[in-house]
Amino acid sequence: MPETSPVHEDVSDILSKSEDGRFSDPIEARKKAMDYLARREHSRKELCRKMKSAGFDANVALDAIEELRKDGLQSDRRFVESFVQSRISHGKGPRLIRADLSQRGVRDPMIHEVLGEVEQDWGALARETRAKKFGEEQPHEFEEKARQMRFLQSRGFEPDQIQAAVADKDD
Repeated sequence: MPETSPVHEDVSDILSKSEDGRFSDPIEARKKAMDYLARREHSRKELCRKMKSAGFDANVALDAIEELRKDGLQSDRRFVESFVQSRISHGKGPRLIRADLSQRGVRDPMIHEVLGEVEQDWGALARETRAKKFGEEQPHEFEEKARQMRFLQSRGFEPDQIQAAVADKDD
């Protein structure tokens, strides 16, 4: 019977590490965080949550994320800019964007700053979003107008933007 060759040293080191040791290893934590960031931008809080749910020690995860931030690989600002553009392209309004970013652990000053820098006509986006869902013709009946307004409200538009989107052009 042929004798099997020994496992390569690097592979045997990885295989011999206990699962618990892997989750407290700063190198493994950095690799996992980089895997998440390779797919898309993440906020610091979001990345911490994902690392913890993957089983990593909280302090090890925080240290790894801080190192990635220092290296310019993780940026809350870049995450917010990307997130805002993504939501705009899906017809979402500023209220919903703010709420979603807050939920992801982004601080209000940064949200306010980035939304202020975005060159977006929110009223025009509300009109486009309404027209895409309901067609170009403006609603004339109260019930239909109210339904469309609720839809735009659920998409996160401000009251003035909603009014502009459902107003008759003759008004």
